[in-house]
Amino acid sequence: MQLPLVDLLVFAVYLVGVTLFGCSFYFRKGSRQADDFTSGGGRLPAWAVGLSIFATFVSSISFLALPAKAYSSNWNAYVLSLTIPIASVMAALFFVPLYRSLNSVSAYSYLETRFGLWARIYASLCYLVTQIARMGMIMYLLALPMNALLGWPVPQVILITGVGVLLYSMMGGIQAVVWTDAVQGLILIAGIVVCLGVLLFSMPGGIGQAWDIAVSEHKFSLGSMSLTDWGNETFWVCFLYGIFINLQNYGIDQCFTQRYLTARNHREAIRSMLLGSLLYVPVSLLLVMTGTALFAYYRSQPDLLPPEIAALPDQVFPYFIVHGLPAGLTGLLIAAIFAAGMSTVSTSLNSGTTILLEDYYKRYINPAASNAQCLRMLRGGTLVLAVAGVGCALAMMRVKSALDAWWAMQSIFSGGMLGLFLLGYFSKKARNPEAALGVVLGLLVIAWISVFQKWWPLSVKLHNNLAIVLGTTAIFVAGFALAAVFRKKGGTTP
Repeated sequence: MQLPLVDLLVFAVYLVGVTLFGCSFYFRKGSRQADDFTSGGGRLPAWAVGLSIFATFVSSISFLALPAKAYSSNWNAYVLSLTIPIASVMAALFFVPLYRSLNSVSAYSYLETRFGLWARIYASLCYLVTQIARMGMIMYLLALPMNALLGWPVPQVILITGVGVLLYSMMGGIQAVVWTDAVQGLILIAGIVVCLGVLLFSMPGGIGQAWDIAVSEHKFSLGSMSLTDWGNETFWVCFLYGIFINLQNYGIDQCFTQRYLTARNHREAIRSMLLGSLLYVPVSLLLVMTGTALFAYYRSQPDLLPPEIAALPDQVFPYFIVHGLPAGLTGLLIAAIFAAGMSTVSTSLNSGTTILLEDYYKRYINPAASNAQCLRMLRGGTLVLAVAGVGCALAMMRVKSALDAWWAMQSIFSGGMLGLFLLGYFSKKARNPEAALGVVLGLLVIAWISVFQKWWPLSVKLHNNLAIVLGTTAIFVAGFALAAVFRKKGGTTP
């Protein structure tokens, strides 16, 4: 399908404008300092950092998947958002002060001080692998709706997205990432508000009709409240998963923890984190409301939705964007989808290359590196990671389910990292041996739930989302218990 000229112009202006805006930071004061590339010199305003955290969290997958989930079922997916206040308060109390007290922009340097070099390498490698996979997944899944609805070739969309993000990430560093994220966050919010408004006010019987249809079909349900069903996406499975995955995001993910160092002081760092995390709660509510409104819209006007699209819930929202919005607004919503993807990819590039610099280049290759050498490494590392991310995205064209592969990988790597951080922070006695044994045990639990449960099941089936919950708990409990047993007399000596 060929988009109207006005929509193409809106989208083109956005794509070119945000790229040029990000690249402009190359010519600003401080752009020749490695510290500015990784932390913005610690002088960015809290509101911009908060919007950047928000935009990073809302990937294009969330932007499309939450409405699809609410359209096809109910508001069960929104339970993850309800856990964000719990996770963000814990991050504000424990993790933000920790990272701002470290003499390193790498979150994983803390693990070396607690458990030795192996822990830092393990966590940083896990992070780099997951970020390359994350970039690939987002660029690939971003290209799918563009291909299905507009006929744009998937490889072409992947390359355009990758090149655009690479240019401003490599030239402007984290300042470009934060400020472009802030703009993209506002576009995201504007896009979803406009879309929801058009849906509700286009109902033949008005907003009341949408409410009546949603209530009659139980669309506002948050899921089963069963305390015995742990094999399905019940309220409690999603609630537990949400606490752990959001604590992982805001507590130990370099994408977010690096933002805490860009704020001007400790108080502004906490404000930016709380703004970025808590803003997602109402915005994700708008996203699930959009999915419910889509259901009511097409239930009241079934002739507007082709049967082949109705059979694919993931395609319903993109179909409405292209066919149901007035000219100009379609371009805005497509720009919003790209904004969600670009903000997440740019963050992964900047944080990933920061880890390459801090945990590998300065640690092993050139400990006495000059500012110029660090800056060259940062820009070169950004290029390498971008190429790897695009390559991963192209490779995912051959994977049966990219999203399932991502969820399994995220559970395995994230669970091990979070458990190790929690053990290091809350157990004063735990040292290297207890941490290593705990990680091994935790990874075995995660691998069994994620992969091997189908062959060796228990009497109670466990949902894959519980992998990070039980894996993290296993690492923490095992490490804590082993330290309590073996270090009764020796105190905290290694």
